Amino acid sequence: MPLEFTAIDFETANHSAASACSVGLVKVRDGRVVDRTGWLIRPPLGHDAFTEWNTRIHGIRAEDVVDAAEWLEQLPTMLDYVGGDALVAHNAGFDMGVLTAACRATGAAVPELDYACSLRVARRTYHLDSYRLPVAAMAAGFEDFRHHDAIADAEACAAIMIHAARRHDADDLAALVASTGTRIQRTGASVAAAG
Repeated sequence: MPLEFTAIDFETANHSAASACSVGLVKVRDGRVVDRTGWLIRPPLGHDAFTEWNTRIHGIRAEDVVDAAEWLEQLPTMLDYVGGDALVAHNAGFDMGVLTAACRATGAAVPELDYACSLRVARRTYHLDSYRLPVAAMAAGFEDFRHHDAIADAEACAAIMIHAARRHDADDLAALVASTGTRIQRTGASVAAAG
């Protein structure tokens, strides 16, 4: 089975995990990026204030999301794009936390999705001073991207996993996580303990 997954990255409006204001999704098939998409999200009420700190990081302001669809409207589109893929995120606990919190804040069922963490894979693949996304992506040969742009960050995450799979001679995601001593976890009702 070839290396296939969907990389995902969320940006948030404030410190609340439910405050998703942007998502980036990158589709990987046979170890190559074949598609990318992303969009702005109007955060759920009560989680929709934009802090200066977060805006300084990603550049998204409250006025940018006024006409964006809300989480409940966008969740089906996001899940359709993911299909049956496992998700991959850099520091996946954050991104899966956003997915879970935004669903709970809007009364949506938290979808059950497999996921892996490129941060954990990077720690078992490279010898770096830092494993922040830009540094790990550079080690994977993916440089000069707009960090904190959700699509660019998702693509950087995908690049890390693709490069790591080659270094570990792993044919698919299961082989990659096994060879790096990490694991595939699951969101939703069957949430696994962090490994």
